Amino acid sequence: MLTGLIIFVLPILLITFPFSAKAKYSAIIIDSNNGQVLYSRNANTQRYPASLTKMMTLYLAFDALSEKKIKLNQKLLVSKRAQGQTPSKIGLKAGQKITVENAILAIISKSANDAATVIAESLADSEISFAKKMTKKAKDLGMRRTNFRNATGLPNRRQKTTARDMSILSRALLNDHKKYYHYFSTKKFNYNGRIYENHNQLLTKYRGTDGIKTGYIKASGFNVAASVERGGKRLIGIVFGGKTAKSRDKHLAKLFDNAFKNSKSKAKINKPEFKPISKDIQITKIKNQKKLKRNINSNKIKDDWLIQIGAFLNKSDAYEQIIKASQIFPSGLSDGTVSITPVRSDGNILFRARMKKLPRDKAKKACHILENHGIPCNAISMSGS
Repeated sequence: MLTGLIIFVLPILLITFPFSAKAKYSAIIIDSNNGQVLYSRNANTQRYPASLTKMMTLYLAFDALSEKKIKLNQKLLVSKRAQGQTPSKIGLKAGQKITVENAILAIISKSANDAATVIAESLADSEISFAKKMTKKAKDLGMRRTNFRNATGLPNRRQKTTARDMSILSRALLNDHKKYYHYFSTKKFNYNGRIYENHNQLLTKYRGTDGIKTGYIKASGFNVAASVERGGKRLIGIVFGGKTAKSRDKHLAKLFDNAFKNSKSKAKINKPEFKPISKDIQITKIKNQKKLKRNINSNKIKDDWLIQIGAFLNKSDAYEQIIKASQIFPSGLSDGTVSITPVRSDGNILFRARMKKLPRDKAKKACHILENHGIPCNAISMSGS
């Protein structure tokens, strides 16, 4: 009877825990906007980060770029140590040079250990010294249970982190390095005639995913950190200990599905008032055009500005863009008047997403911030339009 019971129970355990060992499993889902934890399991238990380590390598590289210590087109020398790193790598040779940008793309797409070592040795006296900087930065960011010993994530028994700490790092990459975060969305990387596809399959298989990193060593199982944005809401998810990359991704997708469904931390944004242009309004505008010209130099006319943040074939896409912009820069847009207006262009009807009646300085500032988040923005004087 006992033998039969064991045979019956084991398959159930394998289905419930699709991981290499239950002791390796950790997971967390947070709301990127406010850091609220939406799901947590063993999130403060130390794990081996594997190639999630490279997220901190990239954070320090982005720091150096922001501080103008290095440039994207700057060529970095490949050392014998970098050449000798074990896979995954892109086959760099000692004495060869690689640009900072290509090294970044190699790390993100191929998780290249040789490229990560090149970055580390270029920003510090040695990879060991660089790892100390990584650990210090981790503590500065609030990653209290993280210690780094190399820039790659290759096995080291003292190199450990937690799911919570990696969610902190993911959020820091988003908030502190918006200018460079788009690199994590790279699906393919072409280098020396070879195309490297991103290991992060969630980029193509789970809607809204735009980063961040995968990792694997035998001691850790399959790890992943991912960022997903839907309807102006961004969630960050971390999973450690997957049995396979496929089961890990499937599990994280379910966690995201549940979090998006159950999350109550919705941004408090007033519903925009749609102001479509009607024919009557257009006729009135034409009739009053001469009157407007006569008064254009009047001191009574306010110096109001508008910002345009896109033109879309679907009205719903324009609405979503406005919601997204409002969440990124709510203080600058609170006194603006939102409008979605249809215009004809090349035989198509486009819906322009605009925010009107903004002071000039606020409109300029809003565009600067939105463009840093990848949202195209034009500031236009309403008195001249």
